[in-house]
Amino acid sequence: MENGSVTTPFGRRPMTLGMLANQIAAQQIAPEKSVDKWKLFRALCEARVQIGISDRALSVLDALLSFYPAAQLNEAQGLVVFPSNAQLSVRAHGMAPATLRRHLADLVQAGLILRKDSPNGKRYARKDRDGDIEQAFGLSLAPLLARAEEIEAVAGQVRAEQQLLRVTKERITLCRRDIAKLIETAMAEAAPGNWEQVFLQFRSIITGIARNATRGQLEAALEELEMLREEIINILEMLVNSQKTSANESHTERHIQNSNPQTITELEPLSETRVGQSRDNKRPDVIPELKSFPLGLVLQACPEIAMYGQGGAIATWRDLMTAAVVVRSTLGISPSAYQEACEVLGPENAATVVACMLERAGHINSAGGYLRTLTDRARKGEFSLGPMVMALLRTNGGHLKSVG
Repeated sequence: MENGSVTTPFGRRPMTLGMLANQIAAQQIAPEKSVDKWKLFRALCEARVQIGISDRALSVLDALLSFYPAAQLNEAQGLVVFPSNAQLSVRAHGMAPATLRRHLADLVQAGLILRKDSPNGKRYARKDRDGDIEQAFGLSLAPLLARAEEIEAVAGQVRAEQQLLRVTKERITLCRRDIAKLIETAMAEAAPGNWEQVFLQFRSIITGIARNATRGQLEAALEELEMLREEIINILEMLVNSQKTSANESHTERHIQNSNPQTITELEPLSETRVGQSRDNKRPDVIPELKSFPLGLVLQACPEIAMYGQGGAIATWRDLMTAAVVVRSTLGISPSAYQEACEVLGPENAATVVACMLERAGHINSAGGYLRTLTDRARKGEFSLGPMVMALLRTNGGHLKSVG
């Protein structure tokens, strides 16, 4: 630290033991120590929550670093910068003076900078006859340099945690996709079991994941999903084995491929939920929820919409969405109401809602008003499509394949 001495604050600002400790640490910086200031600043941005500093305070530190003339922080070139508050405010994007002073105090409190106040409290530098800075009064970056290794280590831990979080989310997405397609296969092949209940259990796990779930919570949900997937695979393996004992291999292969030529395979859940999404359309940094039920299950719950498909059949999600546009007009739903539903719910879910409304058309007085109400509830996160679809599944039970 410059002059190798302790400095106290100007005016009424008190001296604290924390300030003294930071000054002592700054005095112990090795003379040869040098750190890239912007690399260190990026690491601090990553570790800011753990270090205990706000993003606004980081904006002020960013401005302070811009006044340091060299790219490397080191004692040989001095560590004190001396811009006025007016100059700092300009580089901090016009931050108000009172706000600027508060965040400077936060940086001092967090042990990232030190005040080296002049006798009159002004920030300035005294130069020698050669024009070199002989002594500077202002804000010292020495604590930031002294804590460089600590900040880098914390940032490394944050990056590692984020990587583990990403891997966990990816595993959940893959497991969720597997389960959705395996349930459809089980229903298409009339595998023994209560597949309606299995699907409800699947949805319960997914919808139970909070938007701001921790890695521990995500890992617990992943464990449940993997166990459910394993149970489904075991049932399907037993079905395959039973088929092998009753027919030769080639016949079994033809049976698996052709037993239901209209089985829907477009059941992979989409990766972004719109239900409960904010009006500014910002995507939440959470595990996405399924945007749609398996198409095969929707068609079993809502068989009436099939007659509105091309050729009286629906084979893909695109077919369902096209049929929903026709039904929308039939039910008297305005284009704007349906468009809003698509934007909030997503096009697949909006088409599913219209299909459900068609099944209950005789009980709905104003289809357009009803859809707008559901859309508003979905926007607030108060509407779930599950109960609507599953209620129709129970009502139209005769359309379900044998599920045990």
